[in-house]
Amino acid sequence: MPGGTVFGPCPISELWVRVEIVIKGTIKGFLQVSLTVTKTAQMASSFHIDPSFTGYGKGGVRLLKIKRSGKYHEIKQIEVATELKLNNYQDYLVGDNASVIPTDTQKNTVYALAKVHPLNNIEEFALHICNHFLTTHKQVDHVSVEIDETPWKRIQQKGVDHAHAFVLNPEVTRFCSATQARGEDPKLSGGLKDMQILKTTQSGFTGFCRTSSPFCQNLKIVPSVLKCIADISLKPQEVWTTISVGETKNFAKDTILEKFAGPPDTGVYSPSVQNTLYKAEEKILNSIPQIGNVEMMMPNIHYFTVNMAPFGMANKDEILMATDKPAGLIKAALSRKPKAKL
Repeated sequence: MPGGTVFGPCPISELWVRVEIVIKGTIKGFLQVSLTVTKTAQMASSFHIDPSFTGYGKGGVRLLKIKRSGKYHEIKQIEVATELKLNNYQDYLVGDNASVIPTDTQKNTVYALAKVHPLNNIEEFALHICNHFLTTHKQVDHVSVEIDETPWKRIQQKGVDHAHAFVLNPEVTRFCSATQARGEDPKLSGGLKDMQILKTTQSGFTGFCRTSSPFCQNLKIVPSVLKCIADISLKPQEVWTTISVGETKNFAKDTILEKFAGPPDTGVYSPSVQNTLYKAEEKILNSIPQIGNVEMMMPNIHYFTVNMAPFGMANKDEILMATDKPAGLIKAALSRKPKAKL
């Protein structure tokens, strides 16, 4: 820059960038940084790094662990993402990488920890990874870990469990997220996603806001699919002694199905996805005191009756066209009221 002293007025107040490292179509790592810029910036001193948007890690770390007890085998397949925040920004500011734990090191650490950890459930493993990076590397201020579990199910033949054969059962994907800052307790959440549920009647949506707009049309309710995502926040120090994480997720899944479907012979009427979502969250919180917060998202994917009149055929909602877009997006979070301070 001629003169080399002052930037002109800058309209940008904040800029944050995420750079993903992709090799052969797979994300191998990433880094992200947020910069705040003053309106009359003077060289680098006018930039402030926002630590909440500064971090780097490794995504897509996939592994399969096999536990062998004689001829009887157990498996756990997971995909892990890690993110670290350091106590300095020298790598960003001056290119000094002395404090940086390479993303490949993070990947290899996950493999090594999986070797020595029992990996009974993904929540315990996520907390173990957080603790490892904080206790091993003094320059790490904050760790985030996300894990998805691949839903393998043991094959049964005539009611007998097979010793070493499994089938993929994509009914629902279990996931978790753990974060921990240095000197603080970890924060843990876990949940379910990719569960698709459908019913052919007992759904409605009436009494909604109407205007004179030509875009407001009457709705005909036909079968629709809800893709459920439930994120449950737990207190780690309570979870392991009072309740099984697996049981918690199973209860959440059963509750969603119960509130959606109703009794087997009669079903239950749903006036809206919003109401069904709220009732499920309410029962989960009322039933399990260790849960502090439930967040759910239910995209509403529609089926439409095919017009078969041109074929000379009547179609009484028997043949439907499946769609995936556009779809409704309904979500809500329900949490407990904070206890009053004495």
